[in-house]
Amino acid sequence: RIPDWNRGEQALITDLANGRLIGDAVRSRRTVGDLRGYWADASAADEKSDQLLYETEAFYPVPDGTPGAVLWASTILQPGNVGGECFMTRGHFHVLPTHGELIIVVRGTGCLVLMDRGRDSQRIELSPGLTYYIEGHLAHRTVNTGDEPLIFWCSWPADCGHDYAEIEANGFSERVFVSK
Repeated sequence: RIPDWNRGEQALITDLANGRLIGDAVRSRRTVGDLRGYWADASAADEKSDQLLYETEAFYPVPDGTPGAVLWASTILQPGNVGGECFMTRGHFHVLPTHGELIIVVRGTGCLVLMDRGRDSQRIELSPGLTYYIEGHLAHRTVNTGDEPLIFWCSWPADCGHDYAEIEANGFSERVFVSK
């Protein structure tokens, strides 16, 4: 059976410029406090605990984990810092290291921090129009280094799996602080 677009099956509207999905999207919000153990300065994080850090909106036309399927999401990462450390996403490894991810930046500036299992890292500068392929074996985190929201879109294989626990336990080998 072919899904019926007119009934909203397996479809929604993508507002590319504003990072919003209109329709049946999975939405989540993270605050500074939600990433409490990730910040270099825990007391500074406590002071900003309720501040919005980022929002994600994801399109799951099929269940997460479906082999051969592709998923789509946006992130709106707010500007700001915690004790001088720039606002960031949690970051993760993919469980299947052969499954990469694509990121497309539409607004704002920042960097993508990449790290391998040996903890070697590098930064990729992000600006509007940049499309970057993240190799599946690399942990990745996005950091807002600008003064406006950093809006980007990602697409990934539904069966890549996300390992957040490794990052939560050991962090990234590189942190990004406000430049002086």
